[in-house]
Amino acid sequence: MKPIREQLLLYAITDRSWMGRQTLYEQIEDALKGGVTLVQLREKGLDQAEFLREALQVKDLCHRYGVPLIINDNVDVALDSGADGVHVGMEDAPVAAIRAKAPAGFLIGATAKTVDQARAAEAAGADYLGVGAVFPSPTKENARRITPSDLRTICAAVSIPAVAIGGITRDKLPALTGCGMAGVAVISALFGAEDISAAAAELKAAAENLIR
Repeated sequence: MKPIREQLLLYAITDRSWMGRQTLYEQIEDALKGGVTLVQLREKGLDQAEFLREALQVKDLCHRYGVPLIINDNVDVALDSGADGVHVGMEDAPVAAIRAKAPAGFLIGATAKTVDQARAAEAAGADYLGVGAVFPSPTKENARRITPSDLRTICAAVSIPAVAIGGITRDKLPALTGCGMAGVAVISALFGAEDISAAAAELKAAAENLIR
């Protein structure tokens, strides 16, 4: 697969609250058709067996498009499904503990809101960071906000790539110009769109203009 920095360009995070006329699987496939470069499967309401079944299906779908699948929070599902990696928050399993039992090439993403957290995650073995919330987020209304200046400082403080997250839409992307991230993570701007494939294509083009 491509280097992780390239894979972070348009980072899609699933959210069942945006399901309507399509299944989650169909939404993900539309996002892949539109050009997302990584998918994070985020499930808070499924039991372990259901989550694993879904992860296996979504992994096969993503790999058909040459896109990695990251599992949110659940290390066991990530490992048992053969997903490409896991993303953990500060309250989840420690990065070092995951790295100790993960196979070679397994990707670990970690949330960071400060330089100290970013450096600690890198030292523990994280491959990339999720940094935010850079804007108010409808998905996590109580998420701690950081400024574009904070994002720039965090990105400059570590050698691993970072993806900006939190309330990101195409119209807000220019505010993040020059912040140094490798990509942007989107939820509602993608899965809340009437045409997910078209939204993905537009977001990817905007991200490419922002990152280059």
